[in-house]
Amino acid sequence: MMKKTQYKGEPVRLDKYLAGLLEDHTRSFLQKQIKEGHITVNGETVRPSYMLADSDLVMVDISDPVEPEILPREMDLDILYEDNDLLIINKPKGMVVHPAAGHTDDTLVNGLMAYCKEDLSGINGVMRPGIVHRIDKDTSGSLVVCKNDRTHQALAAALKEHDIKRVYVGLVSGNLRDDEGTVTGAVGRSQKDRKKMAVVPAEKGRAAVTHYRVLERFKSCTYVEFTLETGRTHQIRVHMANIHHPLVGDELYGKGKNSLGISGQALHARTLGFTHPATGEWIEVDAPLPDYMKDALKRLREKQ
Repeated sequence: MMKKTQYKGEPVRLDKYLAGLLEDHTRSFLQKQIKEGHITVNGETVRPSYMLADSDLVMVDISDPVEPEILPREMDLDILYEDNDLLIINKPKGMVVHPAAGHTDDTLVNGLMAYCKEDLSGINGVMRPGIVHRIDKDTSGSLVVCKNDRTHQALAAALKEHDIKRVYVGLVSGNLRDDEGTVTGAVGRSQKDRKKMAVVPAEKGRAAVTHYRVLERFKSCTYVEFTLETGRTHQIRVHMANIHHPLVGDELYGKGKNSLGISGQALHARTLGFTHPATGEWIEVDAPLPDYMKDALKRLREKQ
């Protein structure tokens, strides 16, 4: 990628300016590119901390990342529903949905390519064939996969209009005060840690609404049902952490370590429902609770 820009404004760090300009790249990546001389100011190599002045000419010359070849891999997929247009998978905890750094041959996409062969929509390219929405690596549960572009486009539109029913269950730290409630707050990239999302001012994020209902109370945590009105990145995790009840096991937004020995957020995408684009019928499936969560609930109940 070759980009030339003339800075206008008050003095600002070069790496900070570029992080806002090139949002597809992390600040650490850009810092590395500056140090290696791929990004210059007024034709000179500088440090990431260089303070840009009005009219400085910034030249960016970095290579676009090369997409790795994604190969099919036989997997024992837990299929909850399937027809000629789509299938719904019960994704296990610990599985990455689509290829990314460090995961190119062990993702759900690799398994889908082996199972569906050529019958996967291509709208999201070679890295995310068939994938309309995703759930985090350590979140388990229902995920819809499209076999053709027509179905993909219809479900993507339904997702955008909030016409897809998505209900999660999870364990949160502490005891929620109310039996049910709604958490609102725009979700956007954290300014303190680019790896995290956060509740941010409306103009800096995307509107997000999470409804919750207490299913069961325990001494140290609460078993909760969540219904998504919107579907932002890490939405439930961010919203619950923001009201001081992070998900049990959440290493990014909570303490991570817990007495139940749960690694990664205790969150499960239980229910997925939508109008089938081809038939017009309502399709709704429930993914069974994963064993680790059933075991945790059993132990918590025994301690009551």
